[in-house]
Amino acid sequence: MEFFFNLVPLIPLLPLLAFAVIVLFTHRKNRLSSNIAIGGIALSTLISWGVVLATILGGEHVQVEGWQLPVPWLPTGTTVFSVGFAVDGFTAAMLFMVPFVCAMIFIYSQGYMNLGQPNQDPRYARFFAYISLFAAGMLGLVVADNLLLLFISWELMGLCSYLLIGFWSFRNRDTEQHIDEAQVKRARAAALKAFITTRIGDVLLFAGIALLYSYTGSLNFREIFRPETLEHLQEISLLGQPAVTVIALLAFGGAVGKSAQFPLHVWLPDAMEGPTPVSALIHAATMVAAGVYLVARTLPLFIAGFEVAHAPALQWVAVIGAITAFFGATIGLAQDDIKRVLAYSTISQLGYMMMGLGLGSLVAGIFHLLTHAFFKALLFLGSGSVIHGMEHGHHKVAHHSDHHAQDDFNANDMKVMGGLRHKMPRTFWPYMAGTLALVGIVPFAGFWSKDEILAEAFHLFQESGSLSLPFWVWLAGTLGAFITALYMGRQIALVFWGEPRHEAASHAHESPNSMTVPLMILAVFALIGGFANAPFLGSFLHHFMGEVHEASEVVHSAAVPFSLAVAGISTLAALLGLLSGWAIYRNYRAGQVEPFQRWLGPVFILLRNKYYVDELYHLVFIQPAVWLADQVFNFDNRWVVDPLVNLVGTIGRVASEITRVFDTVAVDSWMVEGTAKAFNGLGDALRHTQTGRVQNYLLVVSVTVLLLLGLYMAFL
Repeated sequence: MEFFFNLVPLIPLLPLLAFAVIVLFTHRKNRLSSNIAIGGIALSTLISWGVVLATILGGEHVQVEGWQLPVPWLPTGTTVFSVGFAVDGFTAAMLFMVPFVCAMIFIYSQGYMNLGQPNQDPRYARFFAYISLFAAGMLGLVVADNLLLLFISWELMGLCSYLLIGFWSFRNRDTEQHIDEAQVKRARAAALKAFITTRIGDVLLFAGIALLYSYTGSLNFREIFRPETLEHLQEISLLGQPAVTVIALLAFGGAVGKSAQFPLHVWLPDAMEGPTPVSALIHAATMVAAGVYLVARTLPLFIAGFEVAHAPALQWVAVIGAITAFFGATIGLAQDDIKRVLAYSTISQLGYMMMGLGLGSLVAGIFHLLTHAFFKALLFLGSGSVIHGMEHGHHKVAHHSDHHAQDDFNANDMKVMGGLRHKMPRTFWPYMAGTLALVGIVPFAGFWSKDEILAEAFHLFQESGSLSLPFWVWLAGTLGAFITALYMGRQIALVFWGEPRHEAASHAHESPNSMTVPLMILAVFALIGGFANAPFLGSFLHHFMGEVHEASEVVHSAAVPFSLAVAGISTLAALLGLLSGWAIYRNYRAGQVEPFQRWLGPVFILLRNKYYVDELYHLVFIQPAVWLADQVFNFDNRWVVDPLVNLVGTIGRVASEITRVFDTVAVDSWMVEGTAKAFNGLGDALRHTQTGRVQNYLLVVSVTVLLLLGLYMAFL
């Protein structure tokens, strides 16, 4: 057991080494580069699973106390600040999911990036270097024993998200025919949008970390969660609130940005401009999960000093989560891009996770994070397989066509698909498994994890006996479950049912094994993953990782009783929504008016335009910022600064010209050269008196004597 714990630092290090090797040595060898990346994450997965097994065998002591490896890093006066690695039941649960899902995505990427094919991406090795660095960041965040190392890993993922979302933000026109200039512009804008939006949250998180360190002198999780430390933070007043509440809200601000919660959710749908494996990596196993992980890891800060039902910071988590869950689900109803539907689904499901954490249930929130990673990675990779098949079908049609009428073809548009369950059966069946898990159909994984969140809310509502926050959380979650099933029924019908609505769909073909085998493996986890915490199997996760925060004497992790009523209502809503969406769209034909648009009217337009949040931000924030930038530019370049600088420069030039003239005329000509000329003239005049002839000197003496005598006689 100790052997695997000692290997924990290698878990993030191996993908990091893969990144370094690819960048420095193998970037010109595509197959070798991808194999190195896959080998690095595969070894990390093996070590991680060994750690999970060791944690299970270690019993409750390991789950609560954890294992730590401190690394002295920074002298701080009389002490040394240490960063390090730690493992407990919570960490082990994440280590089971993160590297494995990453490994599936890495393997899938070989086929998606067309290794060995004529249309292979020329930046193939660079892609695998980036995703290796991304995986290293997430794994470093999971095993960090302190907030500083977590924040470093957090920012590393932020950098990688920028690089991967904007992977096609530039192109070589000779070698990259698979992307066009419009996509280049979209990718560049999406990368900037993601980077800037998440930076807002990161600034808030960093402020919270700075405050926490200034008050406690430590960022180590075990130390800051001690009862005496939490009590000290409660006693300090900051902005009229206990300091621990302010710090928790600042940390939550970071999670809102990273996990795309309302109102900082706007970056995530645009992130679809990156390659599809990036969508799966960001939206399932890594980046967006980091915000939820942060809230769960720091949950004692959210509860300290209050009862769970009355903790202000925790209530904000629940409220934002409920808004996001419902908000994201409704927008998904009106999207036509297959990946954007899944993107808004991710936003909605992240809201569910925050709802669970906001109700004080660590296990409910993280359980849904774990199951969601498997089935949402499956769905994103499945959508990539569909797009891959459609693109090949389009190329085949274009190759045999004498015209280019298909130039405006969009392989992501669900309305040009149809009937693909016959063309791509190995993609269809895993995709159906992921869909059933997402909407929450028994016995798929999403049913158990989503139901636990709804059961937690309903249980707290019953305990309160009033229409308090838990009731509204349960209502939002139940309505969200129905809407989720409705838009997924629509998607399944548009993509896989009916007749092909474009020639490309008629000629689509199945993706290679490197893409479909990971789908099948993930489909197994989408089916059975929920049993890890099923009530009839003893709610294993509650015992495995629920005790992690018990040492803080704040977080309590007892499982709520299974509610047949809650499960029945959510399942009925899911079935009704799924079948309704499928029935409405299964015979949809190209050119028809959207049924939802016909029934919802202006509401559908509102949803299609994402509640105009982007436009609102553009009006309220972007335009004023651009206007202010223009004014600052004018102040600097046109009105004040540059004119003053130019005036000073002009005055300086005039003064220098005057000085030059004075120096040239007065100093040089008159004083320096004039004096020299005067002495030269005098010298020339006196030179004639020095003839060297005695008779001349005698003549001068004689004349001088005569003149002196004359003067003497004149004045005598």
